[in-house]
Amino acid sequence: MATLAQSLTPESAVREAPIVRQRLMSVDALRGFDMFWILGADSLVAALHRMSQTGPTRVLATQLEHAEWAGFHFYDLIFPLFIFIAGVSLVFSLTKTIEQAGRAEALKRVFRRGILLFLIGIFYSGGFSHPWPDMRLMGVLNRIALAYLFAGLLFCFFKPRALVAICAGILLGYWALLTLVPIRDIQLTKTNIARLAREAGDLETATYFEDSSSTNASTIKNSPAWAGAQQLYYATTKTVKAEYGPGHNLADHTDFQYLPGKKYDVFYDPEGIWSTIPAVATCLLGVFAGLLLKSQSVEDKQKVLWLICFGVSAAAAGWLWNFQFPVVKKIWTSSFVLVAGGYSAVLLGAFFLIVDVWQRQSWCQPFVWIGMNSITIYVAKNLITGGFRTVAGRFVGGDIKAFFDNRVAAGLGDLILAFVGLALAFWLVHFLYRRKIFLRL
Repeated sequence: MATLAQSLTPESAVREAPIVRQRLMSVDALRGFDMFWILGADSLVAALHRMSQTGPTRVLATQLEHAEWAGFHFYDLIFPLFIFIAGVSLVFSLTKTIEQAGRAEALKRVFRRGILLFLIGIFYSGGFSHPWPDMRLMGVLNRIALAYLFAGLLFCFFKPRALVAICAGILLGYWALLTLVPIRDIQLTKTNIARLAREAGDLETATYFEDSSSTNASTIKNSPAWAGAQQLYYATTKTVKAEYGPGHNLADHTDFQYLPGKKYDVFYDPEGIWSTIPAVATCLLGVFAGLLLKSQSVEDKQKVLWLICFGVSAAAAGWLWNFQFPVVKKIWTSSFVLVAGGYSAVLLGAFFLIVDVWQRQSWCQPFVWIGMNSITIYVAKNLITGGFRTVAGRFVGGDIKAFFDNRVAAGLGDLILAFVGLALAFWLVHFLYRRKIFLRL
């Protein structure tokens, strides 16, 4: 069996090396499988649970919701899995570009794609539809763009062993930042700020944050409530270290102080400043998987073994680290990177084995349709108010939904609505696939 160092070295050469694949169907299928859950499969499971209320559906419905803070549900894997796959894909695309056109052209590609994806991310979050500061600069697509940009630049300049060291340095460095750097001992949540404001006699700020219907204060220019929160924050002189709770950690406090524009969680953003750095490590884990899959010195079945062994080991290490540095998606902790990266590697190994090694490909074609146009369908879902479920309501909503709910089985109308919405999403990606229409950045 080849060593791991050999398997990660693209220059490795062996006799009778297999043909290098330029595109793996398993990668497209896994990307599509990932997107499948946010296109409507989550709504389908939720509707099924509302209809049946059984133990298995309850477990599935719970797994298709994000963990409230610390912990990990299946739904928490969707975002890091996409970034992981972006790392896998950039190995194939950038290696080909470097070989055919040189590193300068590869760098242009990285910058162009990263910038365009970041701009699409701003458009996805509302763009300029609202006046400043009601404009979100960071979001899901923005984080993907930045992770791809920096991982792509690192890939262009560093060899695999150096990339491993950089990845480890990012994870350890982020842990050191959140653990060793002191922060003000104040929790930036609406409930706590309201309590502190009331104790300080600032009834206006307290009332504002006590009202659950209040507008996000970070989106209001010269907001008195935001000014009140800032006054409480800067008046806090006591400091603490190694805090990882919601609104009570270095990442969230940095967002509160320095991230301009709209913060998704009022005082901080789950795709904020510091937490984007370990997302680059997530992308690098995908790069390592891509280098392994592209290697000619390792047999395909051994690649599967490497991916699964690495995945299990990384996830186990992440859960062990969880005892000191909790697994938290909203601040993308280093332990979260290892857990999510480990699960992603196991999934990639399984898909690669079934789709590309065993050549069982007919079952995954619908996922390939999605995977080949993942950004297109993701943006399309955003542009349709309410998503594909809203369009489905034009076909099976109203009295049709009421008929199934009242005459057949309670909740069946919602289930049919979710199913039709998902079917419409599949129809669109299949239409684009057959017409060979793909969004290229």
